[in-house]
Amino acid sequence: MKSLQLSIAALAVFTSLLLSCSKKEDDGTLVIYSARNEQLLTPLFEAYTEKTGTKFELITDKEAPLLERLKSEGSATQADILITVDGGNLWHASQSGVLKSIDSSVLNQSIPKQYRSSNNDWFGLSLRARTIFYNKDLVDPSELSTYEQLADARWKNALCLRTSKKVYNQSLVASLIKNLGEENAKTAVKGWVDNLATTVFANDTKMLQAIDSGICEVGIANTYYYGRIVKENPDFNVGIFWANQDTTGTHVNVSGAGVTKHAKHPKQAQAFLEWLAQGDAQKLFAELNQEFPANASIESSAEVQAWGEFKKDPLSIETAGELQSQSVMLMDNAGYQ
Repeated sequence: MKSLQLSIAALAVFTSLLLSCSKKEDDGTLVIYSARNEQLLTPLFEAYTEKTGTKFELITDKEAPLLERLKSEGSATQADILITVDGGNLWHASQSGVLKSIDSSVLNQSIPKQYRSSNNDWFGLSLRARTIFYNKDLVDPSELSTYEQLADARWKNALCLRTSKKVYNQSLVASLIKNLGEENAKTAVKGWVDNLATTVFANDTKMLQAIDSGICEVGIANTYYYGRIVKENPDFNVGIFWANQDTTGTHVNVSGAGVTKHAKHPKQAQAFLEWLAQGDAQKLFAELNQEFPANASIESSAEVQAWGEFKKDPLSIETAGELQSQSVMLMDNAGYQ
């Protein structure tokens, strides 16, 4: 028994020394879990490191696996910040309890209320519009008006869509449910399915290329995919149309971030988010992916400004998450794959 007690005591001392060494070795590196590509974040990390000396460790994965990882790691996680796309994903992270509510006047003043969570555990940092695109040779833009109008007979065998399995379309349909009512939203989505020119696409880029080639005349996509293509190919024969300008406004969503509930460096993580929400950092964060700054006082890039001003749907981004399951069920029932 005495030997066992000594062994336990020795183990406790060893553990204490190990923890002490770990603390000494902690250089304040911020660990980021991100569903965004490394190339979009590295310039931001480099700029912030140059400004403050803060170091970063980036771990990337798809949205769902990252959330599951955070949930399973619990208090043992090394993640300080979660960066992900779409209000639906951010809402799920909030509901899963993996984010920390933070009190920041900087973030509250910089990011409009509709682009952050009601309990301040996530904040949108850049905006993307999901709107209508058309083949310039096949469509007169005066024929276009709303998302729901794409269900009209005019677009029979002319419409292309990305798969309903992607959260971007789930959030768009969630906004239709909120703005139009469930029955009208279902009628619109069923009409979309009836008007498809071909099977749904795995991503927006391929769908936009199909519009360019004439496989379809119109489609719905996120603006930043279009921005990437046009930057590489200015002669891309696809135009952008701002949907629902005379009604609810164009659907807008976010990419955003939150400090994790068990962050080892919560103050430093909050400071980084505050930096991202302001000034040159906000502009850079948006420009890297051809998005719109979430901070209304910051101008978009010249390329994005060239698309023109438009009326945004004022709906809270949280709605995308709250109505997500209802949206998925509606699309399934409408035959939208």
